[in-house]
Amino acid sequence: MQDQAKLALANTKFSPFWLDNPARPAAEAKLTTTITTDLLIVGSGFTGLWAAVQAKEQNPDRNIVVIEANTAAIGASGRPGAILSTSLMHGMENSNRLFEKDMEELERLGKENMDQFRDTIEKYNIDCDIEWTGELTVAVGKHGIDDIEGEHELYVKFGHDAHLLDKKQIQAEINSPLFDGGLWSKKRSGTINPAKMAWGLKRVAKELGVVFYENTPMLTSKTQGQQVVVNTPEGSVTANKVILATNAFTKHKKKISTRVAAIRDRIVMTEPLTEAQIAELGWKNRQGIYDTRTQLNYMRLTKDNRVLFGGRLGYFYDNNTDPEHDKTPEPFIKLVGMLYKTLPALKDIKISHAWSGPIALTTRMAVHYQYYHGGKMIYAGGYSGFGVTASRFASRVALAIVDDVDIPERNLEFSKTVPAWIPPEPFRWIGAKITMYALDTCDAKGGWRIPWLNLVDKMGFPLKP
Repeated sequence: MQDQAKLALANTKFSPFWLDNPARPAAEAKLTTTITTDLLIVGSGFTGLWAAVQAKEQNPDRNIVVIEANTAAIGASGRPGAILSTSLMHGMENSNRLFEKDMEELERLGKENMDQFRDTIEKYNIDCDIEWTGELTVAVGKHGIDDIEGEHELYVKFGHDAHLLDKKQIQAEINSPLFDGGLWSKKRSGTINPAKMAWGLKRVAKELGVVFYENTPMLTSKTQGQQVVVNTPEGSVTANKVILATNAFTKHKKKISTRVAAIRDRIVMTEPLTEAQIAELGWKNRQGIYDTRTQLNYMRLTKDNRVLFGGRLGYFYDNNTDPEHDKTPEPFIKLVGMLYKTLPALKDIKISHAWSGPIALTTRMAVHYQYYHGGKMIYAGGYSGFGVTASRFASRVALAIVDDVDIPERNLEFSKTVPAWIPPEPFRWIGAKITMYALDTCDAKGGWRIPWLNLVDKMGFPLKP
């Protein structure tokens, strides 16, 4: 299977499929002067774009500037699997693990957030290939069945339209020898083209009056009176308030990296499927899919019927987010092999694109806030892979925090606490490498891997095998 995977990757583009689009917007001008603004947003991924749009909706006269180190959606927002979920805290089990007393309110807010996510798309006519096809968790083995049964209880408790599927029923949804059951959440979930969504939000923000500067990284920041001065390579911005919407890109503020690890999530995209291949898969309802394996995989279909398959994690020393490290076939061979094992009908399919995306991993796997310059600068991030929709909610709360507006969400525990500390290098790199090897081999080999993953779980990361 390894040789077959190498052949499949022979002519692959090692760059994100989502960004390989002639409709990709041209870059904005660099900042080359000194300017002032009321609100500065650093980063034009989902968090920054949602913050810009919502801030303008709240106050159309507000002066807002966005600076971006590269171009919009070039980071995590142009690289995910982009399966939509109402969960604000990385899934119901994780939310219940962390914030049990706030669960009812978090679930209500998650549904409200998704409805408003949809409303924004419709209001501003954002073309993003959205499909409201549901979210399907597939069980692999007996442990997987136990997992989805426990998750189903939470779904029912909090009013979701979720249905347990037995082996026969799951095989009717998608043909895989690995899947023994499933949990299908049918409402308020589906898939999206993330780059087109981000570019659409940028268009909306510009139409509302937000000013963008690209290829303009933040270098330093300092307090100057009641304001914050952010320096860039060729200019500076003096702002009353600043939102750091940088998520996994943490080098400008080392304190962020004490609680955030930039983990690589790897993805492969197939060439478009033929009608015969689609029929053999039986994936007629086109759900976004996660499995229950210790080394989780996920998959979805695109508008032109490619299969996106992702999930093998990687880590480079010192939170390195440079995508050039994943520009060769080697990091993707095992992932392609797992694609073939999961969906044997695609055993001869070629891979058109392969890439990695930075996940801002924290011990709580969900958004948190950090404060700088006496609260005039706020960091919002740490979605751990669940930021496509949660970023809208998180940026709304970030606006309330930086503007000191009293909203009920600020009284919930998630907005008042931070994740646990993560060890520095070289211990972080060593721990990450051992953990990723254990994740990759635990289901097949067990042994020492199980107590190691249990130890990591007790440190705060929910990785219990």
